[in-house]
Amino acid sequence: MAAAQQQNISPTPAPRNWADPQPFVYPDPDVIALDRRFRKYMVGNTVIRRHYFGTLWAEGPAWNGVGRYLVWSDIPNNRQMRFLEEDSRVSEFRNPSGYSNGNTFDFEGRQLSCEHAGRRVARYEYNGTVTAVAERFEGKRFNSPNDIVVHPDGSIWFTDPTYGIGGNYEGFKANSELKTAAYRVDGKSGQITIVSDEFEQPNGICFSPDYKKVYICDTGAPRDIKVFDLDGAKVRNGKRFAQFDIPGTGEPTIADGIRCDADGNLWCGARPGVQIWTANAERIGMIRLPETCANVCFGGIKRNRLFMAASESLYSVYVMTTGAHIA
Repeated sequence: MAAAQQQNISPTPAPRNWADPQPFVYPDPDVIALDRRFRKYMVGNTVIRRHYFGTLWAEGPAWNGVGRYLVWSDIPNNRQMRFLEEDSRVSEFRNPSGYSNGNTFDFEGRQLSCEHAGRRVARYEYNGTVTAVAERFEGKRFNSPNDIVVHPDGSIWFTDPTYGIGGNYEGFKANSELKTAAYRVDGKSGQITIVSDEFEQPNGICFSPDYKKVYICDTGAPRDIKVFDLDGAKVRNGKRFAQFDIPGTGEPTIADGIRCDADGNLWCGARPGVQIWTANAERIGMIRLPETCANVCFGGIKRNRLFMAASESLYSVYVMTTGAHIA
């Protein structure tokens, strides 16, 4: 671990008036370099912004480059929200949403959503209809698809923990029919195959910039991130990438949603907000938030804006890198 990570850094964000961030001092004290390598990703004259407050549990941010908007889920309220880049306006986008969790856009610009209610992956077509991309595996219903990414070969990869069927808050209480796992849907045939079932609660998922690796979070035991080499439609050489704690305290925590930047760093929703790790599993930075950050994505017209879905709010901050992939 780098020496800078041993500093006595508080996980508590600096006091500020989130309703009026304009007078706030540059640089933002809650964007923190734990290692000097993170400094090149920090913008000195920008601050973290809160764009919306009022969700019950914010999740699944995804950026639409054509429409220049961000969509994210408010799972318990059974709705999706939308942030418009042109004027920062936030409005309700889809209600009901099937208690959607993770969202992304495919290479044709169609929205894909993981729906807890239908225990499926849904695709919203251009004509307004909805296609069930994945509902069952070997005749059994999925648990509650959680997070989702797309591959240039047209395949769709998603995780399937049990959070949406554990009670009636984020979906509907039901019995599990399948072991928790990560899956791949073939882009041509629609065939569904298991990527890996070595997780207790598979959660966030993302590809490396070159699509040679896939990272998957496990928010059950042992609460870590695993990394696999991609071998066509299969994965191999799975191993632990990182296990998380809160900088400055050593208190164990989990990584929920994750995204890679163009340099291969992982930006991870993990208390006290976002933690940034290199491809060599070295923690180099963090962004403190006053709420638990569930998931992140890169967006904006230059894709250099990190959006953070955190508990009751949506935040963003500009960074000196871009997202590795769409949504």
